[in-house]
Amino acid sequence: MIVNSQFAWCEMNKSEKYYHSLLTFGMIPGLERIKILLERLGNPQKSLRFIHVAGTNGKGTVCTFIANVLTSAGYKTGLYTSPYIVDFRERIRVNGEMISENDLDTVTERVKNEIEKLKKEDIIITEFEAVTAAAFVYYRDCGCDFVVLETGLGGRFDATNVIERPLVSVITSISLDHVKILGGTTAEIAYEKCGIIKNNCPAVTNSAQFGDVIKVIKEQAEVKNSELYVADVRVYSVLGDSIRGSEIFYGGRNIFVPFPGKHQIENCITALTAVDVLKKQGIVISERAIRNGIKNSKNPARCEIVSEKPLVILDGCHNEGSAKALAAVIEKYLKGKKINAMMGMMADKDISKVLSLLLPYFNSVAAVAPSNPRAISASELAGKIKKFGVGAVSFDNINDAYQYSLKNTDENGALIVCGSLYLCSDIYSAAVSFGK
Repeated sequence: MIVNSQFAWCEMNKSEKYYHSLLTFGMIPGLERIKILLERLGNPQKSLRFIHVAGTNGKGTVCTFIANVLTSAGYKTGLYTSPYIVDFRERIRVNGEMISENDLDTVTERVKNEIEKLKKEDIIITEFEAVTAAAFVYYRDCGCDFVVLETGLGGRFDATNVIERPLVSVITSISLDHVKILGGTTAEIAYEKCGIIKNNCPAVTNSAQFGDVIKVIKEQAEVKNSELYVADVRVYSVLGDSIRGSEIFYGGRNIFVPFPGKHQIENCITALTAVDVLKKQGIVISERAIRNGIKNSKNPARCEIVSEKPLVILDGCHNEGSAKALAAVIEKYLKGKKINAMMGMMADKDISKVLSLLLPYFNSVAAVAPSNPRAISASELAGKIKKFGVGAVSFDNINDAYQYSLKNTDENGALIVCGSLYLCSDIYSAAVSFGK
């Protein structure tokens, strides 16, 4: 039962404030600027070994699985992800531990000094470029054996793609998202994501990709002379499953996947295939490390249970692919329950598509605007929800919406908070303590 009635916000420190100040410059495609910045910082990325992961859905989960396996195998492992849920420092982790505030301030000061010099040369560094550079410096200084690196947006021109030779490039599930930037078809988006595939470096994807997507991935792997491993997500057996995860048999292994749904099994198998590619390169990873690494993985706000009575689930789904995955989980594990929802979304997403997939399962919805300038207003979202014939109430205050939703959810029912990771971030501290 959730007992905390007030949100436990994490106060923004000076480093985070600095990075957010760079948001003014927006997103400028291209790798020229970060290459210059990293050169001024001594090219820290050149002394690191990377597993590079791109995709529309599932890339954070796949990154978490791979990083946990490597950590369980005894390697010092960096994990770079975005966005964060509660604390900015979540984005830069080593062996599961967030970068300390002191270390963040120290590395930020070094990066900031170079950025200020570049500004005088009319070279403007964006927020994501700056954070990526800081992470590379930190991982080098920590002496990381490996870094599992999640792209921010796309792949080809993503700041993380400045790395030269990853041990393996992984392409997770591709669906429509960020169409104004990446393209209006899944094939166009796949092409952008495949930009992380490097010449003569192995790549991994899975057999669940759409036909046009898998075609593009195979073509790009061939162009780059990259050996492509397609994880066959059809050849596993489910030994037992629930809303808390699935016990599967795959590749001669019994594995517990600690997140519910078929899509998470596919993510797990994709990660296992990447791990097997690493083993082919002579990296020692025991079967015990693999099982424990997967089993002990945590990924906040991805079908995460934060209360039992009533059942409260946080899910950051925000596009067609992730909404389909959440709908499948509801259909399989919550059938017969009276479900309320709290929803907030970004205005630039395909809102109608997400609503069409999820609203059939919801009794009523509390609509809010997440703390992000791109968010659709609560009243406008409520209006769109009502057009589907579902009751909706809009709230200006997220805390009020959360408490209202809890109060109106039966003890044996369920409340699902969804529509954006930004919304989950807004209410996360009220429900759980990150990392516990």
